Amino acid sequence: MAIELAALPWDRTALEPHVSGDTLDLHHGRHHRAHVDAVNALAPAAGMGSASLEEIVRGTQGALQAHAAQVWNLAFQWRGLKPAAAGGGGEPQGALAEAIARRFGDFARFRQRFAETATALQGSGWIWLLQRPDGSVTLAVTANTASPITGEDRPLFGLSLWEHAYVLDYREARGRYIEAIWNVVDWNFVASNMK
Repeated sequence: MAIELAALPWDRTALEPHVSGDTLDLHHGRHHRAHVDAVNALAPAAGMGSASLEEIVRGTQGALQAHAAQVWNLAFQWRGLKPAAAGGGGEPQGALAEAIARRFGDFARFRQRFAETATALQGSGWIWLLQRPDGSVTLAVTANTASPITGEDRPLFGLSLWEHAYVLDYREARGRYIEAIWNVVDWNFVASNMK
């Protein structure tokens, strides 16, 4: 079963001015596509030609696992973003808001901790809002292409910290990119990932 490039759930310019169409052309159209192509090239030789993407991420190592994890991570990220004009941004509600408040104190402190954690990562990777097996939430970074679906925590939201995710729009200012992303988070999607 060939892995396909997940279509963006909105037009390539829909997240502007927070994330440009040019960035999405680079990040989705070039990098995400390259990872999909690599998985499809490598999976058959590893005996994983008919495996699902999740099976490949969890059941392989090396280059195939790295590319598959990045495909999964990116597809998950796109679903967690929503144009501001369509209701993206704002603050979480309900059980998600309560879980964030229990762990971080309030939403403002959560955002501050998220930014501190994301900007502290040296090099490329991801920042994740995760739900632990006990139902609590936490933040974690993964280096390079690592994905939390290989562990026990449940991903609620993931954001790429690879330079190509923000360099066209924000140059090297990862902190400005993080600040802009709050305008386009789809909190309904994030909440839907909770157990």
